[in-house]
Amino acid sequence: MSESPDCTVQVADPAVINCRIRALLLGGELSPAGLEEYGRLLLEWEAAVRVEQELAA
Repeated sequence: MSESPDCTVQVADPAVINCRIRALLLGGELSPAGLEEYGRLLLEWEAAVRVEQELAA
């Protein structure tokens, strides 16, 4: 029995993630926790952009 991909997974809008990244950077130098959040947001943004590109193809 083959498994089909879960099509219910939702990915955030890259523009929304970008706004969150910009807001995080407005505070100036990032704390260690801020750097961790920044890295997590970049990965989330990258995944969201990839999904948008796949849907557009």
